[in-house]
Amino acid sequence: MARVEYDGIGKRYGSVEVMSDIDLVVEDRSFVVLLGPSGCGKTTLLRMTAGLETITDGEIRIGGNRVNEVHPRDRDIAMVFQNYALYPTMKVYDNIAFSLQVNRTPKAEIDEKVKWAADLLGLSEFLDRYPKALSGGQRQRVAMGRALVRDPAVFLFDEPLSNLDAKLRGQMRYEIRRIHDRLDTTTVYVTHDQIEAMTMADHIVVMHGGVIEQRGTPPEVYDRPASLFVADFIGSPPMNFLSGRVAMADGQAAIELGGVQFTLPADAAVEEGMEVTCGIRPGDVAVAPGAPHGAEMVLSENTGPETLLHLHLGGEDLRAVVSGRPVIEKGETVRFGVDPAKIHVFDAVTGKRL
Repeated sequence: MARVEYDGIGKRYGSVEVMSDIDLVVEDRSFVVLLGPSGCGKTTLLRMTAGLETITDGEIRIGGNRVNEVHPRDRDIAMVFQNYALYPTMKVYDNIAFSLQVNRTPKAEIDEKVKWAADLLGLSEFLDRYPKALSGGQRQRVAMGRALVRDPAVFLFDEPLSNLDAKLRGQMRYEIRRIHDRLDTTTVYVTHDQIEAMTMADHIVVMHGGVIEQRGTPPEVYDRPASLFVADFIGSPPMNFLSGRVAMADGQAAIELGGVQFTLPADAAVEEGMEVTCGIRPGDVAVAPGAPHGAEMVLSENTGPETLLHLHLGGEDLRAVVSGRPVIEKGETVRFGVDPAKIHVFDAVTGKRL
């Protein structure tokens, strides 16, 4: 397989700069997810990797070889798109075999590879069907099979699950990751879905506005978001954000909101009077009788094993996740506490983690 290196990558359309100074290494045999909202540059970066977009600045290397001017067919990559791009007049067998047939691969080798891919993807019984007779998940597996038989150095996925329903997305996440592990490939996967990123990636690269906001393992990105953007983008339900001014008492930093004083983590790089935004994940709001703080109950959302509580704290909204299905009436006071170590502190001006 191959290592993919991005060195100072930039992209402009005329005078409009959409990406600048991207430095990134995708290690051999790793599964890296490019994550971010629409327009952040993740698909553009993937298409430059595939050779479908020209590179304005910098260099892309695959397996140590510069590929900026290399034709897509000669880059030893295979790409799976959001739309399945299957040939409707061809049966599944021929859709999977198409690239091999174009390259005049011997029939016996084609047959061996197609049947191998079909067995791996659970498509063996569908080889004689046309795409219109398949479900969305099956069609996406055919598209993956077409990529697999090429035996590329790098697999590229461009939001391949966006057109599937929630149940199929969960199933296909498992299938794609299982195949990656079984084949020991290098994979670059683009998505706007943080659940896909958290469940599939070895490393996540969070992009925003054409730059990299943060890169790290899923636990690193979740537990220590580098900016307000990352903190807000990663996590479901979303993180609570509370803004205030730092006050120091007995050498300990805190902020006060709605009459409640929140002690900040001891390692937060803050100073007296600094304007900060504190992030608290709903799961870290510990609801319990006798807890030190109180907030007004506004709404509860039962999700089955858990309940999401919407609370009102002074002029701020606060979400808390609790186990089970507690019966709490609107307007009741809910007691809660927050471990200072679980509070994420960001500069209110720059949005960077402190």
